[in-house]
Amino acid sequence: MSTDPVRTTVVGERATSAPSALAAIGVAKSYGALSVLADLDFSVGPGEVLAVLGPSGCGKSTLLRVLAGLEPPDRGRVEIGGQPVRGPSPDRPMVVQGATLFPWLSLRANLEWGPKALGNQQSGAIVDELLEATGLSGSADLLPRQLSGGMRQRAAIAQVLANQPPLLLLDEPFGALDAQTRLRMQEWLIGLLAERPTATVLVTHDVEEALLLGHRLLRLSHRPATVLEELALDLPSPRGRSTLSDSRFVQLKADVLARVLDA
Repeated sequence: MSTDPVRTTVVGERATSAPSALAAIGVAKSYGALSVLADLDFSVGPGEVLAVLGPSGCGKSTLLRVLAGLEPPDRGRVEIGGQPVRGPSPDRPMVVQGATLFPWLSLRANLEWGPKALGNQQSGAIVDELLEATGLSGSADLLPRQLSGGMRQRAAIAQVLANQPPLLLLDEPFGALDAQTRLRMQEWLIGLLAERPTATVLVTHDVEEALLLGHRLLRLSHRPATVLEELALDLPSPRGRSTLSDSRFVQLKADVLARVLDA
């Protein structure tokens, strides 16, 4: 089994030939005397999935709220496409555990709501493509309460992708699902994002999920969160359930888990 399953990328020395969809520059956040985030620097390119791994309570969800523009940083700045983030926007939607669909609207109407609100004349075609991509075409006329948990979570991600955002923020979106549904959802998300230029930040405390879904891994410390390491995840594609038994993945998971437990 290989003892060198990953390529380590040092923050600040990463190649800069491709423009960043998202850049966090010296981001710090406190609540009174409680320091939560401490001078975080990282970027995410178009079509890239950055998995953010850290212990419970380290500030991962706070980081996503700052990236989304829901809360301002105390120091530093966040840029989307080179422009500073000054507040919330449909360009940086966040999906959390438990689907946040409008319960009185059908699945199709839920997906159409965002594009129509933005005046997108192609909303019908966009929604049809997403219903097909998410395997929900046959459920388009159902209400959210008539969908399974996995279907609702797929719909919630499709709902925000209907606005064709450059950035997608995921806060442990599959954490409430059973293990089998969770793996199916992870495989589905890998395939869905592979076909889109959307930059994605996935927050999780699950090592296996971070390594399966991420192109790069950002490991955070205990609060106040700092970057402990950044790893480029050089694993065979396409990824899926067979990846979990791949020798490189198994070794990588053991290495990262050991560092997490020793931190």
